[in-house]
Amino acid sequence: MRAATDVLQGLALAVAAMALPVLAQTAPPPCTKPVYLTFDTGHMGVAPLIADVLQRQQVKVTFFAAHEKTQQGDGTLGQHWAPWWKARAAEGHAFASHTWDHAYWRADAADAGEGRFRIRPSAGAQAGQTLLWTAQNYCDNLRQAARRLQEVTGQAPLPLFRAPGGKTSARLLAAAKQCGFAHVGWADAGFLGDELPSDAYPNAQLLQKALRNIRTGDILVAHLGIWSRQDPWAPAVLEPLIEGLKAKGLCFATLREHPAYRDWVRQHPLQLGALPDSRQ
Repeated sequence: MRAATDVLQGLALAVAAMALPVLAQTAPPPCTKPVYLTFDTGHMGVAPLIADVLQRQQVKVTFFAAHEKTQQGDGTLGQHWAPWWKARAAEGHAFASHTWDHAYWRADAADAGEGRFRIRPSAGAQAGQTLLWTAQNYCDNLRQAARRLQEVTGQAPLPLFRAPGGKTSARLLAAAKQCGFAHVGWADAGFLGDELPSDAYPNAQLLQKALRNIRTGDILVAHLGIWSRQDPWAPAVLEPLIEGLKAKGLCFATLREHPAYRDWVRQHPLQLGALPDSRQ
């Protein structure tokens, strides 16, 4: 009986020993030379293709979401696209606010009182109008997008935001930080050019430029579809870009791990309650 037990234990140890190399092969190596790929929302026509590339390449990114018009469905953060966002959360991506109305800062409105801004949404009921917003209005718009992201992904978004177009002022950034949001821009080399006209900036040119200039630590920005670009950037450039950067020894991480933001993310979790309509 004891001999049989010894045999079984020996077999178990042998199986465990054989499994260790397999586990070592499947575990991803540590990311020591990261770049931070981010996507802002767009018309979503290429979103499923982008998701396929990211999953195939096992790349994690950070999505900045506003509630924008889409080619299909009821907007980027509507019910039509909710399963898409849920699936990205299950894959381990990160999410953050891009303002609910894709609201562009145009100017500080010092003539209208302290803490007021001229804002021009490109989505929503007041798209195309220049509005006068208080700091609270802007914060509510940030939170509205974050709250909807939490609803559709089932996870808390990061306490970060990206202003549409990257347009900000020192006052706007201070107001956003007061309500829990730190701003994220992008590196010069990280502007991937998918917003540019494809006749003047063809995909091959954009790919070559990105592979030539991107360095460790850069934040990269692209979009989930650009209405004006005739030859879509994604997925045509996305996969060879990822493969090329990997070949240079770079790896990909979300903004949770970025040294400029990781402490803020850990120390300032968003508190998202019921929100009023931020538009006035």
